Amino acid sequence: MAAAAAACRSLGLFLAVLAVSFSGVWSKSFTITNNCGYTVWPGILSGAGSPSLDTTGFELPPGASQTLQAPAGWSGRLWGRTLCTTNGTTNKFACATGDCGSGAVACGGGNAAPPATLAEFTLDGSSGMDFYDVSLVDGYNLPLLVAPSGASPGAGNCAPTGCLVDLNAACPADLRVVVTSSSAAADVNADGVVAACKSACLAFGSPQYCCSGEYASPGTCGPSAYSEFFKNACPRAYSYAYDDATSTFTCAGGDTAYTVTFCPGTNSVKSSSPNSGAPGDLPLINGTMASAGGDQQVGTAAATQSTPRTLVVLLGAALVMLAGGALS
Repeated sequence: MAAAAAACRSLGLFLAVLAVSFSGVWSKSFTITNNCGYTVWPGILSGAGSPSLDTTGFELPPGASQTLQAPAGWSGRLWGRTLCTTNGTTNKFACATGDCGSGAVACGGGNAAPPATLAEFTLDGSSGMDFYDVSLVDGYNLPLLVAPSGASPGAGNCAPTGCLVDLNAACPADLRVVVTSSSAAADVNADGVVAACKSACLAFGSPQYCCSGEYASPGTCGPSAYSEFFKNACPRAYSYAYDDATSTFTCAGGDTAYTVTFCPGTNSVKSSSPNSGAPGDLPLINGTMASAGGDQQVGTAAATQSTPRTLVVLLGAALVMLAGGALS
């Protein structure tokens, strides 16, 4: 009996350590949803020193979703690649927008070639807060919405953010990226399509647009007519390097889950902000209002994910310990 009691105490301690360790290793999830009428290939790049997610890129057909678990403290960016194809001669994969240069569907550490709409995250950062934003600093290629759920109420500016509108059709002529027959994705029959919209920095390379050189400070680099085009259309997204005041969002750490939606619907999406005082609507370019967030039920999706194999193995080890103590 004494051996069995000791085994039970050891098991209790083991499970307590396991719970703490597991919550610290896998604490967040990203549900990536494609509401576009065309296939999108999400790309994922982890920050320096941050562990990789389960994948660095995959194909996401219209209407499909995929949930990825993120380790505590993860930082990185997600984006959508469009007009992609595999070259029949070289067998290399490439995209007209957001290409990461890997030659494959998985980006494998490659970054998004601008212009591309970026969702950027730092989880469990300063004071345990998550920091996230949607950036058009490198330009734009498709609508994107980030919506949090499950965060502790009353902490941070925890609200949906993104760019809900299609800016390609309205893109100024000198910023347009037009798919031509010589592009990497010519096989998709999109010749002449405006596929993306450059930032002024990318288009012209001048320090005043890139916030570099003598313009490398908030005091010397302000918004331009070009960045205002993006800001007026997408007020919560970064439009230039120092556009921090209205573009950085925070949620309390813990079990917050995030939905990243490509081409979010402007009529069906609902606010998922846990803070009653946080704005739940995203203004559109025409001045009308569209609710933001997710009919995608991010929290539910995250809660119903299958148990990671590591947890199963550790629980099996715990049962072996208990059985051994009872038999001794």
